[in-house]
Amino acid sequence: MGSVASDSKRAPRPRMTAKERREQLIDVSKALFAQKGFEGTSVEEIAARAQVSKPVVYEHFGGKEGIYAVVVDREIQGLTGALTGALTAGGHPKVVLERTALALLTYIESSEDGFRVLVRDSPVAQATGTFSSLIGDVATQVEHLLAEQFRRRTLDPGVAPIYAQMLVGMVALTGQHWLDARNPSKHDVAAHLVNLAWNGLSGLERHPSMSDSGEPRGPVVPLTDDEAPTT
Repeated sequence: MGSVASDSKRAPRPRMTAKERREQLIDVSKALFAQKGFEGTSVEEIAARAQVSKPVVYEHFGGKEGIYAVVVDREIQGLTGALTGALTAGGHPKVVLERTALALLTYIESSEDGFRVLVRDSPVAQATGTFSSLIGDVATQVEHLLAEQFRRRTLDPGVAPIYAQMLVGMVALTGQHWLDARNPSKHDVAAHLVNLAWNGLSGLERHPSMSDSGEPRGPVVPLTDDEAPTT
């Protein structure tokens, strides 16, 4: 009987350190925010999923807004680092495009919940910004790369910001689509993105116009794979 009684007793769960508890709450909250959004997630749900009381959540983060800001800031920093690293590593422009597209898709693959949180509308301000501000920062970096290429090809560098927004927006929206589709593979998706972007850049006209404007169309300025690297 004593043995049965002893076996029936549950061993106490090991107590988490404050740092471990904080990380657990962040992971739990990220999963809930990805699944239900900020408005659809409550402190009660976070506490229940983490098997703690509500005061523990408030003690660590001050409330739902605090823990949401931490989740978003971490994801923004991680994605920013991945994209900036891809853009600044140097190499032929086409390689930079390939590397950057693949960096985004790899991030989505490895941090699906984090990306879902980022692409939702942000209800609170974060120290490191939002997904929209991140895309704007990346577009600025791409703008500098394009402006250099445009000068070399005697194109107007003043329109580089427009083309940068187009390129970054195309990659970002494709990433959001691939988040759920996951087909084809990330390498194939990156290859198709670069196919469209690179061949589009290869056929730029110096003075583009609408086909029904009655104005003559400008000459195409080729961009070939043999063109020298930017760095």
